[in-house]
Amino acid sequence: MIRLFSAAFLVLAAPLAFGQQAAPQKGDADLAHRNKTAMCIGCHGIPGYRTAFPSVYHVPKIAGQQPAYIISALKAYKSGERSHPSMRGIAASLTDQDMADLAAYYGVSAK
Repeated sequence: MIRLFSAAFLVLAAPLAFGQQAAPQKGDADLAHRNKTAMCIGCHGIPGYRTAFPSVYHVPKIAGQQPAYIISALKAYKSGERSHPSMRGIAASLTDQDMADLAAYYGVSAK
């Protein structure tokens, strides 16, 4: 019984041990548009917008970005690798599925 359990564990854990990653989550653009974009549009939805916190800078346009880039950036804010305080707070509230949904919406829209 222990051998059977050990063998099953090794089969299931092998992809992790060899650095294989799970397939990326599929995002739902419609769900993001209906439920998640409000936190983005206030800054990223205003053409030419500049913010004064934490310093004056041009807020980048995110519509039309590559979905993988959007997910990568959000994960970097969530982990603290990127340090903008507002973005870090927003990203901290997002699940991986939320990030995939937002990337699906902004990656295909040109708004």
